[in-house]
Amino acid sequence: MSRSEQKRRVKDVEKLVAELVKLPAQVLAQVDDLEEVRDALLKTAQLEGSVRQRQIKYLTKRIALLPLEPLYDLVGQYLGRELVEKKQQHLLEFYRDALIDEALAKEQDVLESGGEWGEGWSSKTIAELQEAMPETDPLTLARLAYLFTRTRNPRYSREIFRYLKSVQELRQRNL
Repeated sequence: MSRSEQKRRVKDVEKLVAELVKLPAQVLAQVDDLEEVRDALLKTAQLEGSVRQRQIKYLTKRIALLPLEPLYDLVGQYLGRELVEKKQQHLLEFYRDALIDEALAKEQDVLESGGEWGEGWSSKTIAELQEAMPETDPLTLARLAYLFTRTRNPRYSREIFRYLKSVQELRQRNL
């Protein structure tokens, strides 16, 4: 994972903490994982300005060690789905970029070895995606990544993202 990606993820957790600070005490009491930082969250809600920002950064470091999914669900339940949707979008972008990077590396390996490479290539990223979202069609993703590497047309990159987004929406409707 690149340093930029690590920074983006920390910023996402920081936004989560900023939203958690806005929640009332009764809602925070429902989450068992927050026992050690619950009081600090409540005190931070009363702070203003740079003191509040500094405290949010401190809480970010502590909360980053906890499981984040229940916290995102809690914030989504009480303050809207925007934060959760943005996190899901970043995850899909990460998968798309990883798939394209893997396809480019595979193409380079094949060119150096002088072998043949086609649309049905195997990919670790696609296997990961199938674990996370079993509804994905590996052939479609492999074909789109292959087409991107052959033409460098950004249309195929956007198509990969659209496909992943549609699979994710299908999963959410079926839950």
